[in-house]
Amino acid sequence: MVTPPHTVTQEKVNRVKTDKIDARRLAMNLESGDYKSCHVHDREQLEDRQVSRTLDQIISNIRMTKNRIRMFLHFHNLNGDDEGGTWKDARYLGLRSLRLSDSLQLSLNVYLDELEFLNNQKKRLLEKLKEFCERERYRASKDIKESFPGVGWLSAIRFTLEWGDMSRFKSGKHMASYTGLTSSEYSTGDSRHQGRITGQGPGNVRAWLIQCAWRSIKKDRVLLDKYKRVYKNSGSKKKAIVAVARKLAVRMRALELSKQTYCLAVIQ
Repeated sequence: MVTPPHTVTQEKVNRVKTDKIDARRLAMNLESGDYKSCHVHDREQLEDRQVSRTLDQIISNIRMTKNRIRMFLHFHNLNGDDEGGTWKDARYLGLRSLRLSDSLQLSLNVYLDELEFLNNQKKRLLEKLKEFCERERYRASKDIKESFPGVGWLSAIRFTLEWGDMSRFKSGKHMASYTGLTSSEYSTGDSRHQGRITGQGPGNVRAWLIQCAWRSIKKDRVLLDKYKRVYKNSGSKKKAIVAVARKLAVRMRALELSKQTYCLAVIQ
């Protein structure tokens, strides 16, 4: 059994931590059943999921390399004709035509070569994820998630790789708790205080859900109505979109367990 270290119960007054004490505490938790076990994917899914996580790392490296290139140009005053706005990929490719001193040219070419290499690696990873979409193991689950408004094939396969078998979530609340989209709470007696979301679980999965939620409210009137109601009550767009993202995750679990695709609802 695998249990998260932060869920192991122990006395609040305990200020001594040793391997011997930890082992005794784990043995007591195991004997009493007072522990939470982690779900561990099988080896095949763990290895396939790594492709998705490597893609995140490559995208982050691409972003950092682009920032270095822009700062390089700014530092050496080489962007005098810069009109601002978003830098497209073609704009970076056009830097190859710049004629600089030998030293600056070498440095710029190293940055551009690195950017080209990272973009090629990104394409390889995306092609592999497309292959996963056609695998019998993932295809049905991926198709159900892709039927949701605002969820494309890439997000669908990445959710599938991260979550695995959705039947392991006992309820919609369990699913929302796993994604970290439920409110933290500290209540006692008649006092009830709810704070920010717990934020447990992979942060990248929450980011994907939030992105899908922003796209979904443009296509689904029911989700848009949910967004408007939460925004009206809280006055916060962030809280409203988090509520939509939570609903998306809960619905994904429900429809996958029922083997149904998403149907746009109608508000009457």
